[in-house]
Amino acid sequence: MTEKKYVMAIDQGTTSSRAIIFDHGGQIISTGQFEHEQIFPKAGWVEHDPMEIWENVRRAVGKALADADINRHELAAVGITNQRETTVVWDKNTGQPVYNAIVWQDTRTAGIVRELAGDAGADKYKSICGLPLATYFSGPKIKWILDNDPSLRARAEAGDLLFGNTDSWVIWNLTGGVEGGVHVTDVTNASRTMLMDIRTLTWREDICADMGVPMAMLPAIKSSSEIYGYGAKNSLLVDTPVAGDLGDQQAATFGQACFKVGMAKNTYGTGCFMLINTGEEVVESKNGLLTTVCYKIGDQPTKYALEGSIAVTGSLIQWLRDNLKIIDTAPEVEALAASVEDNGGVYFVPAFSGLFAPYWQDDARGAIVGMTRFNTKAHIARAALEATAFQTREVLDAMNADSGVALNELRVDGGMIANELLMQFQADQVGCPVVAPQVAETTALGAAYAAGIAVGFWSGEQDVIDNWAEGKRWQPKADAGERERTYRLWKKAVTRTFKWVDDDVQ
Repeated sequence: MTEKKYVMAIDQGTTSSRAIIFDHGGQIISTGQFEHEQIFPKAGWVEHDPMEIWENVRRAVGKALADADINRHELAAVGITNQRETTVVWDKNTGQPVYNAIVWQDTRTAGIVRELAGDAGADKYKSICGLPLATYFSGPKIKWILDNDPSLRARAEAGDLLFGNTDSWVIWNLTGGVEGGVHVTDVTNASRTMLMDIRTLTWREDICADMGVPMAMLPAIKSSSEIYGYGAKNSLLVDTPVAGDLGDQQAATFGQACFKVGMAKNTYGTGCFMLINTGEEVVESKNGLLTTVCYKIGDQPTKYALEGSIAVTGSLIQWLRDNLKIIDTAPEVEALAASVEDNGGVYFVPAFSGLFAPYWQDDARGAIVGMTRFNTKAHIARAALEATAFQTREVLDAMNADSGVALNELRVDGGMIANELLMQFQADQVGCPVVAPQVAETTALGAAYAAGIAVGFWSGEQDVIDNWAEGKRWQPKADAGERERTYRLWKKAVTRTFKWVDDDVQ
């Protein structure tokens, strides 16, 4: 019998789908990655083609196996991690999506959200699901899809349509699709829909009824680490256990070994997402954070987290490249920003999808303020990088207020941590050490660990702790007065974005 030496993680992200193979030490053996198209039908609308995503997943799996020079017999399991809240509805009989995936950044459901809130306000369901009513989450997106085509609701009520975040879509296809595909999600993804009771871990029939979502559409809710099914013939992973499922930010928290209460990580990707482990306690935020499931390993107790979600960070650098064209490649932004001593008084609030934590204002829009004729594109580049650090500090301040304890270090991961200027400015702003791991692909690694633990490849969380190693540390260096001055101006700039969208302005 072939020895099981590796675990694969499939990371279905906002801009690309990746397959990464890890060894027992948590080291990367090979990677396959393919980007998918970002579709912008209207201002504020963001979509993906689910069929393109599935095809890219298959291609990424094939490339990772080929580059590692192994076959699926050497894989102990495969784990899934994914862009959360991105909503797919498909026909279970044909396997075809009924509409493009509506991406987590999309703001088209603002009217639905206000209608649902009514006189009760945005916190109408927060005590049940941990989330405010916002365009961010899956439930209103499902309602929009079903309302958009009158024929769809009847098909959904008849049990012919399935809903899932992209984890469910990938797992269903991996395990056979129309030929017996398994329709499941895990507790972390379910906790991002607004449809799950965060304490009982079950779908709420009353909230589904309010949102017009037939219960028959919903996947079965499972733990984050158990065998859901096995790879089918069309997946390149025949008979491989599909055994881990975590939303991307929870997966990164797991991969960063943030298992103790009070440990926190921040992931710098398309957006920024900070999670702090609150253990078995459901902590309701009073400062604009989300209460979410952190992870659940098999039958073990559920672990919870507070989360601060920031919509636009890495995607702002892409915007500088693709829309303003002031850089040719994303890494160039660091040299351009470093060519000036400071931001020259410029502050860039990237409220392209409204403001997420801690404000939750879907009618905000982006603003560049403080400009004079002195300023150049270098100041704009620097302001764009600093915006990530300022937004992170706002979330960290909210976490400190909710927890009553100041963090003594912030673990970081994601593509933007390669930017030295940003990471040093981040340490200066949060006033505590910022620490990156040796293996930066913590999102995929977390999904791999969850899958490996389910099949006994790893024994449990202690193996994750033992594998984690510090890669780099940034210490705060900034003058306290200057730190507070720039933060004060940032907060002032944020207020300029509020309530920009009127009924007749998009």
